[in-house]
Amino acid sequence: MGILDHIKGFFSNDIGIDLGTANTLVNVRGRGIVLSEPSVVAVISETNKVLAVGIEAKRMLGRTPGNIRAIRPMKDGVIADFDVTEEMLRYFIQKVSGKRKLMRPRVLVAVPSGITEVETRAVKESAIRAGAREVHLVEEPMAAAIGVGIQVQEPSGNMIVDIGGGTTEVAIISLAGIVEWRSIKSGGDAMDQAIVQYLKRAYSLLIGERTAEDIKIRVGSAYKLEEPITMDVKGRDLMGGLPKTVTVSSEEIREALMEPVTRIVEAVRMSLERCPPELSADLIDHGVMLAGGGSLLRGLDRLISEETGLPVAVADEPLLAVAKGTGIVLEEMDTLSRTVCSSAKRPRRM
Repeated sequence: MGILDHIKGFFSNDIGIDLGTANTLVNVRGRGIVLSEPSVVAVISETNKVLAVGIEAKRMLGRTPGNIRAIRPMKDGVIADFDVTEEMLRYFIQKVSGKRKLMRPRVLVAVPSGITEVETRAVKESAIRAGAREVHLVEEPMAAAIGVGIQVQEPSGNMIVDIGGGTTEVAIISLAGIVEWRSIKSGGDAMDQAIVQYLKRAYSLLIGERTAEDIKIRVGSAYKLEEPITMDVKGRDLMGGLPKTVTVSSEEIREALMEPVTRIVEAVRMSLERCPPELSADLIDHGVMLAGGGSLLRGLDRLISEETGLPVAVADEPLLAVAKGTGIVLEEMDTLSRTVCSSAKRPRRM
């Protein structure tokens, strides 16, 4: 590191951002993960003035009066609302940087595989306008693989499946590059929506996304449980319009989640079918690593293992994998940035 870089370090911090559809995590170089908050912004409808960001804004989801909107500016892993994303990034960057820094931070943002030129420009411009000095991008599956401890620079095949809120990223990595990959719009949000739709059909019960997420966490599963679990769910009766409580079982919710879960399993299978034979042999030994919040769904690792015949493991801290990876890349920016920080565009594979 040159003397100029040392001087810059006194005035600014390098920041890694896992800009997720559901949650945003920020990793500050030398300090680790310092922030993890929902990717939600509450604004006043008439003026678009920001009222709250993150945890405080998420509490307002589904509970706001007519003049306040709680917005999730990220959709399917990319920016859906440019202005609101910029405000959210500015809030997070300022929160972790403090007011004493004289130089703007260098920012590394994790983005989905196959991000388009337009989407790349939107991410970079949002980060620059939010206060970044310069912006680098790293693909989410690469960051997740680094974050869970996979030696990505080795000449051997490793598979990472990063199941986020908006997307699932499947990648086979060798020699610090992504050899085969899939990016599908099926993740935690799709699972929540599947639960919402099931309760509408089965019980004429309307629930919000926060309740659906709670159901998924408490009784959701991808594989049949040895002992079924039940849960009381409160919502609004679509027929009478009054509040109503129903009891749902883990078996019901597993059936409700079948479609989004099947899409994830199929993405893994398709990537394996296209994998070069030498790397396929490596995967028999190394298996599949699951990361992201969606990997915490009960029995998902067992289901994927049965469908592929490969050993499957869930990362120790799956929610932190991508953010940890950005931190490692920042620490080793000089060596890793040339290989894993890429703005090259891949055609999106669904």
